[in-house]
Amino acid sequence: MTQPPDSEKGILYPREQARHRSLHRLAPGPSAARFVEWYWIVEWDLETPYTAEVLPFPSVNVTFEQPGGAFVNGVSTVKFSRELRGRGRVFGVKFWAGGFGAITGLDVGSFRDEVLPLTAIFPDGDKLSDLMFEAPSDERRRAVFEAFLRDHLVPVDPSYELVREIVTTMATDRSLARVDEITSRFDVPVRTLQRLFRRYVGVGPKWVLRRYRLHDGAELLAQGEVAELAELSASLGYFDQAHFSKEFKQQIGLTPLEYATRAAAERQITYR
Repeated sequence: MTQPPDSEKGILYPREQARHRSLHRLAPGPSAARFVEWYWIVEWDLETPYTAEVLPFPSVNVTFEQPGGAFVNGVSTVKFSRELRGRGRVFGVKFWAGGFGAITGLDVGSFRDEVLPLTAIFPDGDKLSDLMFEAPSDERRRAVFEAFLRDHLVPVDPSYELVREIVTTMATDRSLARVDEITSRFDVPVRTLQRLFRRYVGVGPKWVLRRYRLHDGAELLAQGEVAELAELSASLGYFDQAHFSKEFKQQIGLTPLEYATRAAAERQITYR
């Protein structure tokens, strides 16, 4: 199995969060890897509540939460906040962007920004939940989920494979800043690209591209790797620093400078 990346992308204030909860990931098995990017496990045991914040990926997640239940989490277009209190645990399944729509045949945009009971999507979800909560280890939970997934596997879908390739390129190539660069590289008309993203991802290609560039910016700021915000803005494809700062604050709640300053305080260094 290819190991999932040891990345903090999407996690806001990662060092602060790490003091309040644990996080580790598992790779999917071969049969599930077309649809599942990785499994993630978060645990906490707190005397004082803590609010964890994440800038989500353009992905559907299935979560098995103790306490709580089992849920399908649609693509979230806003910052996700979760108050952690007492003792708790979540076993999550992060699908590739488009993967959940491909395997279920659903228009994932229809439950964008929503959290649904697992049974709202899978009628036999209760049985799966029981097996997941009874499993003695995370490796066994992975096996249980993938056995369930095998009963729902669909034939190879060329359109989904194209969407996955495009989204992966968006995520990894920081030089991409505009949708027309995507349509040119993959020789896909813009209307076709928009239609494919609505069907499989649930949000438009422009939104996905901007979300990944915000991930890049937040990660670099959190790591203290930014000398000049104007240079960062330009490298991420923004017209100027003002546009980047506005979008960053809209999505994260702080300006880039405020976010960098808070991250620097955690590292006990002075941010320029």
